[in-house]
Amino acid sequence: MNFKKTVLLLAIAFSTATFAQKKQTETAEKETINNLLDSWHKAASDANFKEYFSALAENSIYIGTDATENWNKKEFEIWAKPYFDKGKAWSFTALQRNIYFSPDKKIAWFDELLNTQMKICRGSGVLEKSNGKWKIKHYVLSMTIPNDNSNEVIKAKETIETKLIEDLKKQ
Repeated sequence: MNFKKTVLLLAIAFSTATFAQKKQTETAEKETINNLLDSWHKAASDANFKEYFSALAENSIYIGTDATENWNKKEFEIWAKPYFDKGKAWSFTALQRNIYFSPDKKIAWFDELLNTQMKICRGSGVLEKSNGKWKIKHYVLSMTIPNDNSNEVIKAKETIETKLIEDLKKQ
């Protein structure tokens, strides 16, 4: 075999091995994130305050289903503590989840469909890997609304949110 063919074969073999290793690493990171998110949701279901909030980064944001629910971690802890103290917070289990990564694999974002007491909800968020550990930096929980029922939902929230819209416009 001549030199050019040998170099080409070695380059192909190296590229294939590198691609396989990157894919394996990404698969492992997705599994780690899936486990983190599943454990996080389970901690709420078990009313395990410490485990639940340890999954959130110190400067994290949690946005709930109500338009007024936009909390930093400390505010969210204060709001949620009474629910955890009663031994029953909320129960979410993932039905479907997609995870994506930044090129440097230090940031991940995801979307998920959840089975909840509110029926199907959508969660989405951002995680950051710091000191070898993934932490939730930002989480948004949304109720899903079938398109055919949008008008009913709009009527149900109209009184409260019309006032909120006016208040927000004044800020």
